Amino acid sequence: MLSNKAADKKSYVRVGILMLILFLSVVAYADRSILSISGSAIKDEFGLSSLELGFILSAFSWAYVIGQIPGGLFLDRFGAKKVYGVTLVLWSLSTLAMGFVGEFAQGAAGVIFIMFSLRFLLGLIEAPSFPANARVTIMWFPKAERGRASSLFASSQYFAVAIFSPLSGWLVSEFGWQWPFFVLGLIGIASFFVWMTFMREPRHHPLVSKKELEHIIDGGGLVDIDSIQERKAKSRLSRATVKGLLTSRMLWCAYLGQYCIIALSYFFITWFPIYLVQARGMDILHAGFATIAPAICGFAGGIFGGYISDSLLLKGVSLSWARKAPYIVGMVMAATLIGAAIVDSNVWIVAIMSFAFFGKGVAAGAGTWTVISDTAPKEAIGLAGAIFNCVGNIAGIVTPIMFGYIVAITGNYSMGLLFVGAHCIVGALLFLFVMGPIERVRKGQNDVTKREIPDFKTGQRAHR
Repeated sequence: MLSNKAADKKSYVRVGILMLILFLSVVAYADRSILSISGSAIKDEFGLSSLELGFILSAFSWAYVIGQIPGGLFLDRFGAKKVYGVTLVLWSLSTLAMGFVGEFAQGAAGVIFIMFSLRFLLGLIEAPSFPANARVTIMWFPKAERGRASSLFASSQYFAVAIFSPLSGWLVSEFGWQWPFFVLGLIGIASFFVWMTFMREPRHHPLVSKKELEHIIDGGGLVDIDSIQERKAKSRLSRATVKGLLTSRMLWCAYLGQYCIIALSYFFITWFPIYLVQARGMDILHAGFATIAPAICGFAGGIFGGYISDSLLLKGVSLSWARKAPYIVGMVMAATLIGAAIVDSNVWIVAIMSFAFFGKGVAAGAGTWTVISDTAPKEAIGLAGAIFNCVGNIAGIVTPIMFGYIVAITGNYSMGLLFVGAHCIVGALLFLFVMGPIERVRKGQNDVTKREIPDFKTGQRAHR
């Protein structure tokens, strides 16, 4: 414990840990999103319909949802380092195998079956990744820094799109649709060694100073949640704890708020590049580059949302409104993506999407994973994150299929954009009128019984 370091030094190892989970999250999101870049070429090569492609695009989320609860239980039992490491290797092998589908499949039916199976396997294996990120954040960061930390890994999807969409578009154009899968699979396997080398518990990390450890602990960081003693405690998971996670009105609003966020995310990483190619007339290479501006704006919005949320908290605003206000404002901004349905210019399409995804980033940066970090009981952090991600990622099943179905029956993308935009309004209304105060769930707690009344002059909350 704290050996080989000077007691009076101040270290920032938690920043390095955050950069590491950000990198792994970028790899994870890139693995799940590159099919949208290769999708048009795959659709043309194998003669798939929009509905068939929609089912393949949704395969990841079917398994991702199914795997959340087991993944959360594995995290609480074995800890983030082991679970993340093993799954990282396995999901990278699944991505790598996607590039060989054409060598084994016979006809469109064979392609659909093998691609759906591999994407399903990818989702099942990758299920613990974001609950693990939340667990690492709770372990390494004090409460006043969690908004910014959570917003950074929650914004990984934008890094993934900004970096890998143009790269994947170039690889598809130059070498074929298989190559993005080859490149990302190898990157993931190499990442395993970085993770296993650098990741440690705060008390046992050789680079953490006494001052940094005290800063984390004094600020409410749960530095021991991955310790053997904590993970093997017999009283970890009671029926009352599970009941609290499943019956809290506050948590269900957070779960459904995440569903609304994920609906936008999956539109962006599945159908948006295909929309640019098939409805806006772009080639695959230019469609890949056109996703950069919305991705950068989404990332900037995520960082801004986390920063604003933590700043409000430090200024004395209640935890509830420090987390809720950016979510509500951000989702109202994100609803403007509906405007893309009524403009003709591709420049305006990209501008509208950039503004909308800045708002979506603000909402995600303050009001989704951060809320779970603030409210989950410490004996079930993995399970709480898994339930949250399970409910949220049902949108990853619904959105690609419904969007493909809407395009198939209407022959255009306008109603699909309206379908996606409606989620923004629903999420904002849930947080504003239904959620109530945000507070840590206690054993047996099944609802928030007091109604919170915001006082925007003092930044405090009152109850009645």
